[in-house]
Amino acid sequence: MKTLVNSEYAPAAAGPYSHAIEANGVVYASGQLPIDLATGQIPEGIEAQTKASMKNLEEVLKAAGCGLNDVVKTTVFLSDINNFGVVNGLYAEYFSAPYPARSCYQVAALPKGALIEVEAIAVKP
Repeated sequence: MKTLVNSEYAPAAAGPYSHAIEANGVVYASGQLPIDLATGQIPEGIEAQTKASMKNLEEVLKAAGCGLNDVVKTTVFLSDINNFGVVNGLYAEYFSAPYPARSCYQVAALPKGALIEVEAIAVKP
């Protein structure tokens, strides 16, 4: 059985997909762009965008009844792999050991011209 998860505190999905789906106690969160919910805009710079994507991810996980401590896997998409070091430093502020498994890719482009997008898989407590 699968359950729809949507958060009123994260930007609406930019297409025909859900913020997240829960199935058998596992939450599959869609990629979160760094859109500021209050303004609908993407902030400038990789630091601000990383923080915005992580905030949106936190809100989606919260709506599912879990948090960042419950994340077992993330995927980080970067429009420029040269931002890896900055993102890595900020990422460590959101997660603690044992850190989730992670993949990080440079992609040709992200929706709305974003520099980063973060998706996650979490196991409900």
